[in-house]
Amino acid sequence: MFPDAGPDDPTVTAMRARELGRKSVVVGDRVSLVGDTSGAPGALARIVRIAERRSVLRRTAEDDATTAEGRLERVVVANADQLVIVSALADPPPRTGFIDRCLVAAYDADIEPLLCLTKADLAGPEAVLGYYTELELPYVLIRPDSDLAALRALLAGRVSVLVGHSGVGKSTLVNRLVPEADRAVGTVSAIGRGRHTSTSAVALRLPPQPHADGDPGWIIDTPGVRSFGLAHVSAESLLHGFPDLVEATVDCPANCQHTAEEADCALDAWVAGGKADPRRLASYRRLLASRSGEGDPREPERNPGDPLAGS
Repeated sequence: MFPDAGPDDPTVTAMRARELGRKSVVVGDRVSLVGDTSGAPGALARIVRIAERRSVLRRTAEDDATTAEGRLERVVVANADQLVIVSALADPPPRTGFIDRCLVAAYDADIEPLLCLTKADLAGPEAVLGYYTELELPYVLIRPDSDLAALRALLAGRVSVLVGHSGVGKSTLVNRLVPEADRAVGTVSAIGRGRHTSTSAVALRLPPQPHADGDPGWIIDTPGVRSFGLAHVSAESLLHGFPDLVEATVDCPANCQHTAEEADCALDAWVAGGKADPRRLASYRRLLASRSGEGDPREPERNPGDPLAGS
């Protein structure tokens, strides 16, 4: 990817040079090229160097570290500045468990999160925002006819990666931001599941806006995902995805695992004292359990008992 590329710069086709060995190239990588970089038909360049990555957003297929599939780590994107978590407010309903996982991944990668709530014409955001009230999480509301100026302002000058379930309107949003992107748009089934439409991650330069100066930024659209495994995230880093709970752990005994079985864990008193939402603690402990293979990895984005989870 070329962060300084202008809208009129040519699209260059390049292949990885043999001397890079097994080192993979992912969307967002900044690379050095040799050969024909004219972008002319039939021109082919070679990728000879991959610059050091400023950030790496990863996910694992599942959280079960006892299986090969559960340990399979995938780099979603490199060098992103911002993770835009796209969630519909209805059809399909929002799933806070999935959002929690994305927040953990963002904090672990040192990427700023942004919550983008779509289909705001179908339901209000109060329940979702109330769940995250202690985090002061930045957010935008999107309706089919809404002006995207506020979102564009948050994307300007940044490389932002969009992540969300299939059916939440992510491809529709991308097409509104970059009309020439022509990303395929699907529908939501009767049971509230979206059909996968995007099949590969793609970086798109945002078009300049009238009367706006500076770099409009880049967005990276990713395929819709059903889960966001966190087996690659340490237990300590997992906690930092829940900043509303971190302060309470100062009073925990040494080597506290913060599970419900820990009799002296300070998190329970913290929640009982009204300093954090009990659903947040339940979500954190569910993620702890799923990392150790104790949870049900098939639906890791659901928070049991949470009315926002649609279950």
